[in-house]
Amino acid sequence: MIYLDSSVALAQLLAEDRAPPEALWDEPLVSSRLLQYEVWNRLHATGLARSHAEDAHALINRIAFLDLVPTVLTRALEPFPTRVRSLDALHLASIEFLRSQGQNVELATYDGRMATAARALEVRLTAL
Repeated sequence: MIYLDSSVALAQLLAEDRAPPEALWDEPLVSSRLLQYEVWNRLHATGLARSHAEDAHALINRIAFLDLVPTVLTRALEPFPTRVRSLDALHLASIEFLRSQGQNVELATYDGRMATAARALEVRLTAL
């Protein structure tokens, strides 16, 4: 199972210089429901919500979402082995929740700080 970070979703939607391999979209993808809000917030902020709406809906519909349940929120309040931003703490807590449920989870991210924190938690990174 691959946990999809918003940096990868946005790179795909916004046709950035880097984009995930097409094979990624054939994998089982999961993310926090937070990703949905991050994607739409960025599209609205850049004025691209209308032109990218269809692609955004298609991408979001490929992902299984984990709600921010109390267990995840409680873990996000605890310290992490490296400094993390608030939203990253929620994503990392979601990954740890999935792992505590016996799921084998890799992280797909382009965010260097997120990757560093994930490695410190011994989360495998997906090759992008």
